[in-house]
Amino acid sequence: MTAAVTSVSVTGAFGLSDFTIGIIGAIVCIFISFYALMRETDDLHRLLLTDLIEVIALIAIALLGTDLAEALILPGLVVGVAELTAMSQIYIVKEKLVREPDSFLDIEIMHTAPAIIAVGMLIYGIILSGFTGGAVAGLGMLFYFVCRGTDEKTEILETISGYAWVMWVIAFMIFMILPAYWFFALMLAGAGILAKVAIKISILGTMRKNDGNGGSRQIGGGND
Repeated sequence: MTAAVTSVSVTGAFGLSDFTIGIIGAIVCIFISFYALMRETDDLHRLLLTDLIEVIALIAIALLGTDLAEALILPGLVVGVAELTAMSQIYIVKEKLVREPDSFLDIEIMHTAPAIIAVGMLIYGIILSGFTGGAVAGLGMLFYFVCRGTDEKTEILETISGYAWVMWVIAFMIFMILPAYWFFALMLAGAGILAKVAIKISILGTMRKNDGNGGSRQIGGGND
């Protein structure tokens, strides 16, 4: 009741609609978040602030109230949750809050068929495209990393993830500015979401085998 009265009073005093107030609030929050991002020195905290900016950007998209904006909210929230999960895992490993078990699940299929299953899920994910395809492809990559382990660094995965986010944003702008090219924008957005979700899920698999000291722990199989 109090919030409604406050909103009405602000609207009446300045002649602003609820939409305008929401946009102004979102822009102010974005500036504050970027300022905090520039001042922050800890890498982990900067990554968390990046996720905060992403949430605020989703709020700005939600204020548009269009069908397209509604379609972008769900994948954005899921990707944000995946990123927060990844950051939480990194923090747990970095601070050594939980002791990793000495033994892991070790069954025959983890030695004999990780590549076949991963390739099959990756191809099927590409066929599905979009968020669902990204989830399927990411699970295939996660299964492979968990079974085989890897000594490769994850910077290339994060780079691809960043480009996928740019593809998604460009597709959104094409939808809004050049609606005649909606099919191209749809394909661009589908590919971007697929790559974004797949990379975020696969990173969870690479983190699971990390020993907390930058090394690589093998789970279920060797590096062959």
